[in-house]
Amino acid sequence: MKIYKESLNTMLGIVRNYTLQTTDMEIERRVYDIIENVRVNGDAALQEYSEKFDGVKVDTFKIDQAVIDEAYDNLPEDLKKALLVAKKNITEFHSREIEQGFVDMDTPGIIRGQKVTPLDRVGLYVPGGTAAYPSTIMMTALPAKIAGVKEIVMVTPPQKDGINPAVLGAAKLAGVDAVYQVGGAQAVAALAYGTAQIPKVDKIVGPGNIYVATAKRQVFGQVDIDMIAGPSEIGVIADGSANPVHVAADLLSQAEHDPRARAILVTNDESFANAVSDEVERQLSQLPREEMARPAIENNSYIAIMDNVEDMFTVMNEVAPEHLEIQLP
Repeated sequence: MKIYKESLNTMLGIVRNYTLQTTDMEIERRVYDIIENVRVNGDAALQEYSEKFDGVKVDTFKIDQAVIDEAYDNLPEDLKKALLVAKKNITEFHSREIEQGFVDMDTPGIIRGQKVTPLDRVGLYVPGGTAAYPSTIMMTALPAKIAGVKEIVMVTPPQKDGINPAVLGAAKLAGVDAVYQVGGAQAVAALAYGTAQIPKVDKIVGPGNIYVATAKRQVFGQVDIDMIAGPSEIGVIADGSANPVHVAADLLSQAEHDPRARAILVTNDESFANAVSDEVERQLSQLPREEMARPAIENNSYIAIMDNVEDMFTVMNEVAPEHLEIQLP
């Protein structure tokens, strides 16, 4: 990883030069064409794109419930236990967020208040083109269930060998009502406008690559969305008391998501910075997704060495990363 040892003002300038580009006009045009094709031609367009982009011929997009049930039943016991622990933790956390309506009748002749009404149908986008993310399902479906959403449908890219069992198992455990094997910008368009096989939803949530993020931006207004997520990024604030092996692994945990991702360490210990840089390279060379992570590390990521902890936080505040870890005593 690149290592910078600069004054605060110089480092802040470097940070600003690393601003992630989240729009690309060529991609904007491609996504627009995909959305329009799906809006007009529905399932036929989805089938065309599944063969073109995923290399999979799909006639029926909805995955049979029996296939989902079997996938969950056959999951390794340790994975089931991990998913159950995740479900418990996520449920406990998001149960605290439930909003309550109110009615105020204290003023004679006036009734005022707020009614909180759950959405009828929400669509979850779950990445699956280059990796499986059952955690995404748990972290999107469970809050929707807690909020009282009536129907939760999920889309995920088709795979030549079938959808990853962990993804299907997580969908069952989280209470997803239907799973459709379709991905990319075309899946977002299907959820936004509906097709003969895939129902229109009120809101689309979940992360994806730049095509998915661009599609969500373009259909916003036709349908609600959660946010424009990605490219993924992580920032770590740490000093020499942290474990360089662990910090390197955490940096790579986001770098492996996308060649456009970035991983940033801010520290006040030069020896520690060098140790983390060496460890990132060692782990990167062993990473199954090295092809994805290496461009992110080499082109977008860096380590900043600052004089003191206050400057470390100032730099990281300028970065404002999607994920932040603070590893200080």
